[in-house]
Amino acid sequence: MTEADSAPPTKSPVIPPEYLLPFVLVTSLFALWGFANDITNPMVAAFKNVLLLNNFESSLVQAAFYGGYCVMAIPAALFIRQFGYKSGVLMGLALYATGCLLFVPAGNSMMFAAFLAAYFIMTSGLAFLETTANPYILAMGPEHNAPRRLNFAQAFNPMGSLMGMFVAKDLILAKLDPATEETRRALAESDPAAFQTIQQSDLGVIVGPYVVLGVVVVVALVAFAVTKLPAGETYEIGDGRLAAQVGRLFRNTHYLGGVVAQAFYVGAQIMCWTFIIQYGMNELDMTAGEAQRYNIFAMVIFVSSRFVCTYLLKFFRPGSLLGGLAVGGGVLVLGAIFLQGMAGLYSLMGVSACMSLMFPTIYGIALRGLGDDAKLGSAGLICAIGGGCVMPPLQAAIMDGSAFSIGSMTLSATRASFVLPFICFVVIGIYGYWSSANRDEALSHASQSGP
Repeated sequence: MTEADSAPPTKSPVIPPEYLLPFVLVTSLFALWGFANDITNPMVAAFKNVLLLNNFESSLVQAAFYGGYCVMAIPAALFIRQFGYKSGVLMGLALYATGCLLFVPAGNSMMFAAFLAAYFIMTSGLAFLETTANPYILAMGPEHNAPRRLNFAQAFNPMGSLMGMFVAKDLILAKLDPATEETRRALAESDPAAFQTIQQSDLGVIVGPYVVLGVVVVVALVAFAVTKLPAGETYEIGDGRLAAQVGRLFRNTHYLGGVVAQAFYVGAQIMCWTFIIQYGMNELDMTAGEAQRYNIFAMVIFVSSRFVCTYLLKFFRPGSLLGGLAVGGGVLVLGAIFLQGMAGLYSLMGVSACMSLMFPTIYGIALRGLGDDAKLGSAGLICAIGGGCVMPPLQAAIMDGSAFSIGSMTLSATRASFVLPFICFVVIGIYGYWSSANRDEALSHASQSGP
């Protein structure tokens, strides 16, 4: 059964006129946190070389970055429940800007822990922004077409991601000292002062774009502070007390399954986009900058596929489409594991086409029908971004190990490590097909409505 078979009886604009300006402003936040995510992914490789870390140690960048989401999502939800959407946005932007500007003292100290602290504070702000912006977008109009409104807003997230990737490639990775890790280790032993000079220069290159980003975020903070924002639609479904809302969420297996699926999705996304650089360097002898170019191509695929898959939601149930994309992602990850050379890299790039619609689709399915409980429910889904905190270090630990033998085939540690994203896609596929079979019909109907 397709959505076209059963459109809702009443059509209304996806974005009502009275919400147009607030929608534009809030949608700009999606690009802002996309930029932060994807300027940071390549920094795992950058810090590894600059500070002479192993894969596991350098992956702590992702642990700190996504740890902020995990820790602050629920406090953010309680904050916006008490003080409203606008206050949540302002708090998020303030923390975001503070984290960016803390890169200056971190660079001066040359301490990796100081950078990790700055990342954590930055993403504490992003947790506020995502916990606020996603349900706020859903509330900017009728509930029946809220999923399409969120998918449209989410389409601007990868545009910010692309900008972050280009800045990382051209303004950071390309400007770092080209000395290899082996050369740096030798220099650290033979001439520590010269090595420290190189480190200071490289850390200055890393710090610069984050400071500029901090200034941009301060400008956004001022813009939101002086703009009057509407409260958004209210979709009451029962007792509004906190304990009652928590109880309803914990009894909702469909919502809880969405939280689990979102954790595995974010883990898969971060692993595929972070370690595509190590894949290119370790398997194909590329430089970090060359490998980042293929990461950018993967993001272009992701952006293009986002719009294609959003259109396909007119014809397929979201859960069915999610399950099919998960199967495709799993098959492509297997290609990255078992195919050598450029074929494996191309397979890894192709995974982005399958990931393109997963985050907003899981989000929309899990929050469907929650009414005002979506404000608190959103926190669980943002907290699930903590999957990006746990899984990359696990993959990095595998990557630091030895090659694996499967019968007559030997897999490098880098290729074998991608078994973790494969497992993630299995979990996502199970949730997608389960939601389609059980509770996806209402969301399918909602996604049919257009402007």
